[in-house]
Amino acid sequence: MVKFIVDTQLPPLLAKFFSEKQFNAIHTTDFPNGHLLQDNQIVDIAIAENRIIVTKDSDFLDNYWLKGAPPQILLFKLGNITNRDLLQTIYLYFPQIIYQFETGANVVMLTKTQLVTY
Repeated sequence: MVKFIVDTQLPPLLAKFFSEKQFNAIHTTDFPNGHLLQDNQIVDIAIAENRIIVTKDSDFLDNYWLKGAPPQILLFKLGNITNRDLLQTIYLYFPQIIYQFETGANVVMLTKTQLVTY
């Protein structure tokens, strides 16, 4: 089962979107003082709960390349866009995103024009 943890820099409504699509999703602000969670704490939660980190922070990707280990990452490279545009973009690519993770992708990067997987 695909599960997500949405980083602080992204809106909580993104976790709600995943939940509405029947996926287990939490936002960092669901934790006490969650807005203060450090990247390493988010990584620890993702590993412990087998969650995919949803973020726009490239630091998670850098950490992944350095350590070559979990957790999986859904990285948005969309620039500054409205929440509405963010949700519309994710909605368009969502089936492909899920498919990529279910078939073994470790990193899925979403840009305005393409989906890149590693």
